[in-house]
Amino acid sequence: MSAAGNSGACEAMLEEDPDQNYENVLAEIQSFELPIEATLRSVYDDQPNAHKKFMEKLDACIRNHDKEIEKMCNFHHQGFVDAITELLKVRTDAEKLKVQVTDTNQRFQDAGKEVIVQTEDIIRCRIQQRNITTVVEKLQLCLPVLEMYSKLKEQMSAKRYYSALKTMEQLENVFFPRVSQYRFCQLMIENLPKLREDIKEISMSDLKDFLESIRKHSDKIGETAMKQAQQQKTFSVVLQKQNNIRFGKNVYINDRIPEERNEVELKCGFEEEDENEEEVLTVQDLVDFSPVYRCLHIHSVLGDEETFENYYRKQRKKQARLVLQPQSNMHETVDGYRRYFTQIVGFFVVEDHILHVTQGLVTRAYTDELWNMALSKIIAVLRAHSSYCTDPDVVLELKNLIVIFADTLQGYGFPVNRLFDLLFEIRDQYNETLLKKWAGVFRDIFEEDNYSPIPIVNEEEYKVVISKFPFQDPDLEKQSFPKKFPMSQSVPHIYIQVKEFIYASLKFSESLHRSSTEIDDMLRKSTNLLLTRTLSSCLLNLIRKPHIGLTELVQIIINTTHLEQACKYLEDFITNITNISQETVHTTRLYGLSTFKDARHAAEGEIYTKLNQKIDEFVQLADYDWTMSEPDGRASGYLMDLINFLRSIFQVFTHLPGKVAQTACMSACQHLSTSLMQMLLDSELKQISMGAVQQFNLDVIQCELFASSEPVPGFQGDTLQLAFIDLRQLLDLFMVWDWSTYLADYGQPASKYLRVNPNTALTLLEKMKDTSKKNNIFAQFRKNDRDKQKLIETVVKQLRSLVNGMSQHT
Repeated sequence: MSAAGNSGACEAMLEEDPDQNYENVLAEIQSFELPIEATLRSVYDDQPNAHKKFMEKLDACIRNHDKEIEKMCNFHHQGFVDAITELLKVRTDAEKLKVQVTDTNQRFQDAGKEVIVQTEDIIRCRIQQRNITTVVEKLQLCLPVLEMYSKLKEQMSAKRYYSALKTMEQLENVFFPRVSQYRFCQLMIENLPKLREDIKEISMSDLKDFLESIRKHSDKIGETAMKQAQQQKTFSVVLQKQNNIRFGKNVYINDRIPEERNEVELKCGFEEEDENEEEVLTVQDLVDFSPVYRCLHIHSVLGDEETFENYYRKQRKKQARLVLQPQSNMHETVDGYRRYFTQIVGFFVVEDHILHVTQGLVTRAYTDELWNMALSKIIAVLRAHSSYCTDPDVVLELKNLIVIFADTLQGYGFPVNRLFDLLFEIRDQYNETLLKKWAGVFRDIFEEDNYSPIPIVNEEEYKVVISKFPFQDPDLEKQSFPKKFPMSQSVPHIYIQVKEFIYASLKFSESLHRSSTEIDDMLRKSTNLLLTRTLSSCLLNLIRKPHIGLTELVQIIINTTHLEQACKYLEDFITNITNISQETVHTTRLYGLSTFKDARHAAEGEIYTKLNQKIDEFVQLADYDWTMSEPDGRASGYLMDLINFLRSIFQVFTHLPGKVAQTACMSACQHLSTSLMQMLLDSELKQISMGAVQQFNLDVIQCELFASSEPVPGFQGDTLQLAFIDLRQLLDLFMVWDWSTYLADYGQPASKYLRVNPNTALTLLEKMKDTSKKNNIFAQFRKNDRDKQKLIETVVKQLRSLVNGMSQHT
């Protein structure tokens, strides 16, 4: 029951019967069962005199208890006295017993001292034995840890870092947990991270040394790889050639290399292959890849493989950029290109090896990305540097290096189609360098040529020329020795050089993995460029050279005619090389016909020009006395020399095609006629006498006689004489002095002087009029002179009116 409940109960009892209730309160207090706080509070909190009454009751209760205690003591007092008496009796015996016990104890103490000493010795020995056992157990637990740690130190000293890392793993996972409570173990545990960092730094240092080493030796690696690829390709080609020879076939028909030489080359090729087979080296033989493997394993164990991969790839990309950076003078020598290619091949051979022998260090996607980046740079570099190459031999070597470079990397799985596309660009440049080289060859041939038919005195010389140039002429064959070929020495030389050009162009087409049709098309296109551009340009420059005379021009025309005829043999030559028939739809034809025809036309035009210039030179030698009274009675010396020159020249023209010789002869006569007419009408010539006109007429008569002598066969009738018709009619008019007929018939189709221009007649007549005024001949002829002068003045007036009328009409 709670205190509140007790208090309520006490209060209720006090209100009913105070005395009885106080008794009950005292009983509760004596019971020691309930808390007395609530009971006492009920006493003090009740009526005003309750405290006093309660104290009275409490005193009465205490007195009652004291009486009961006294009764109890009186009842037990005798027993207590008896007990004390007994104790007093025992006291004496107890003292005796105490003395005996003390003596006995002393005797035991004295007797047990030696036992105690021995017991303590035994205890000490047992403790020592237990400690020794404990130490042995702990040492046996620690010894493997110490041995493993010592092994770790030895591995570190021996640079066996991967094994050291494995030992560290065993220490941490197996041995250290057994002895982790010892201080030396804590020191070892604290030292392991430092050892790991040392191993990482050492392995990275080894990797850096490795990267530097392969950077320095990448050219050697690439050179070995390219040499092996070239040997393998050479072996395949030699085997194919041997099979072709065995079955009577030739890949290319080469009339310059005898079959015996082919067999010797094949034999030497096989012997060389046998020797090289003994010295085959691989990339593992040239490079120690252990630093890479070791570093990769170390980082794998350390859980830092991704960091190592990123570092390796980053460093290799930097090295790739350095390798791809060419030297500025790389284009000057083939060795510069070779060194560039070998370094790149060495780089990617190493990457390919790393790709196949490691897992994840480099991936195919990474190598492809690196190769594509490198390929773009390589193509840009080659395109830039090859443009500086002017030597076709260097360009050809560059092509061969690119082919070997591409074949080598293709063997390692890298795509190289873009390199072969680049070769087509370089092929165009190669053709350009060939064209420039052959332009010099052609110029040298033209410079050394004597521009005269090739003389031959015996059959051997004849066969030598025929072997060089496909010339066929039954008439020449029937002639007896000595005899002459119509062409000069430059023709067979040019023909041979064109074939050499085709061979040179063919060299570039080899190993490009192209079909015979494509090779045939390339050969024909390059040959067309040689004919239409290079040879044509050299011919035109030759034709325009000042020192080339008419005889040389005639020989040039003859030479171009024979070269033009030889073009079909060049087409057959290309067909034999490529085995592509000329009847194929897409076969390109050679443009030699148009080339030589254009050169021939240019030579013909130059002949006409030089012939006219020569005529002008002779005409400039003319020295007429325009005031002479009587002619010399014979033609002028300069004109006779000119006619003799023309006769000799036109004899040379007999080897030219008929139309060319006829055109040249007609052009020369027309130019001579024009020059003579200009001489009469020269503005600086102020006076001319009848005697001079008669002398001039004698010269024109010689020109007409020359024209009528048919200096060049093939003219019909008096066609050539018509070149001098203008002069003839003009001189006839002045010689006959038939002005009335001229003036009366002027403008009529049947006029006798139809070719005489009034303006021309007026000019010449005025010059004669001035001469007549100044002539002072004998006195008896003065009247006749006056009549003639009047007649001249009358004719002049009529001609002027006629000329003015023509001007107004116009």
